[in-house]
Amino acid sequence: MAKVELKQPIVEEIANCVKEAESVVLVNYSGLTVEQDTILRKELREAGVQYKVYKNTMMNFAFKGTPCESLCEHLHGTNALAISETDATAPARILANFAKKNPKLELIAGVVEGNYNDQAGIQALASIPSREELLGKLLGSIQSPISNLARVLNQIAEAGGAEAAIAAKPAEAAAAE
Repeated sequence: MAKVELKQPIVEEIANCVKEAESVVLVNYSGLTVEQDTILRKELREAGVQYKVYKNTMMNFAFKGTPCESLCEHLHGTNALAISETDATAPARILANFAKKNPKLELIAGVVEGNYNDQAGIQALASIPSREELLGKLLGSIQSPISNLARVLNQIAEAGGAEAAIAAKPAEAAAAE
């Protein structure tokens, strides 16, 4: 069997993964220890992100004709791909947080929802909270006025009801004179 025939399934695997992905982030992992890499892989796996190391030539062939074709210019050195099919921000967010603790990991570039992002774009994307965090903040902002109203009504009830509160105001005004 020729070498090309052996490599073709790998190229097809990469191409299929990046075609269906919400986001693809290319990172340089050189300098990470096995322990650090294992921790990173576990964090990514828990978030539903695929993290794989492929040869640059294989990625180069696989990226041709896909939205990730713009990543071909960055394929030199020791690179890995983080691919998410569901959450567009998860790979960038997890990798950026890990890179803060382990500066040897370098975010290179990425393609998010079909749009190319350089290193600065991926860093900016990493600062966007997850979908769950955003929904929590939205729910909190919706509940805030209702909670304030409930607190005010509770204070009125504790003061003896609305009639007691209204009756106390004229008596307080007379005492002040």
